[in-house]
Amino acid sequence: MDQRVTESAHPGRWWHALPDGRIQCDLCPRDCKLHEGQRGLCFVRQRVGDQMVLTTYGRSSGFCIDPIEKKPLNHFHPGSSVFSFGTAGCNLACKFCQNWDISKSREMDRLMDAASPERIAEVAAEAGCKSVAFTYNDPVIFAEYAMDTADACHARGVATVAVTAGYIHAEPRREFYAKMDAANVDLKGFTEAFYFQQTGAHLAPVLDTLQYLKNETDCWFEITTLLIPGLNDSSEELEAMTKWIAEHLGPDVPLHFTAFHPDYKMTDVAPTPKATLRRAREIARAQGLHYVYTGNVHDEDGGTTFCPGCQAPLIVRDWYEIRHCELDERGTCPHCGTTIAGRFSRFQRGFGSRRMPVRIATA
Repeated sequence: MDQRVTESAHPGRWWHALPDGRIQCDLCPRDCKLHEGQRGLCFVRQRVGDQMVLTTYGRSSGFCIDPIEKKPLNHFHPGSSVFSFGTAGCNLACKFCQNWDISKSREMDRLMDAASPERIAEVAAEAGCKSVAFTYNDPVIFAEYAMDTADACHARGVATVAVTAGYIHAEPRREFYAKMDAANVDLKGFTEAFYFQQTGAHLAPVLDTLQYLKNETDCWFEITTLLIPGLNDSSEELEAMTKWIAEHLGPDVPLHFTAFHPDYKMTDVAPTPKATLRRAREIARAQGLHYVYTGNVHDEDGGTTFCPGCQAPLIVRDWYEIRHCELDERGTCPHCGTTIAGRFSRFQRGFGSRRMPVRIATA
């Protein structure tokens, strides 16, 4: 490898040379075309010599143990703990980014913690975590690191979770999700205008990813939409989105509507009212979706998993705390026998709302 590459650089995949001397990154639909030394929009994939490298392999913005409900995943081993980490950079340009200090960072010095895939898997297993989540920034841009970590996790019986915007090309998508047990996909809105103007991306590739997950994989997935007042929260858009989900993905895909708070380049927009989240939930349920949740607000009803057969409250949540759970590893309603969609294990005691930062010793 070229001596100019930093220690954390790793050979990148999914690129090809162009006739004009540039190389094109084939990881995501941005198709960044790079001259020597240039980085893609994500900032972490760089051309060095005649190859593409991932500059953040083995380095993280921090490690933390979270409740799985924080990802948010409500139907993937509820109450379990998840070992979470991310790197830096992002392949979207969301003006409303809620993790902008990490995802928009171009300061590699923010990556204070270093760990190999094997070490991450070892620490997660020792901590009793059911899964490892690639989160905080989009794991698509550090796919090689995430995939190698997924292999190490699976060797120890630890599951893997991708928290992602789903903006990825077909070939890497197939390889990436083959190693993921669960995903939460951020469907940021349901108009091309919103995606282009507010994220610098496009809607169609995200819808393709969602349909791919549903039709071509065994990966459990849930969807999150951050509702921003005046931009993606109209009843018409929500009706169109939830109708599409019902028709193309089915009624059993959990959908999370979460509240926006002013941040990054959108500090002049008011926080999302709780009434907006409740209206969105009512619209989605009217379209036939079985599991619709509200987030970033205190709303016990909007956090509860109800049986779609008899409407019994099977998992009662208060923020990230599980107050009551009637589901076991079979995932069937004890009142009427309806099967609840998801991946379940025997519930004993929830991890709760704790957030436990972890430092990993490399030696």
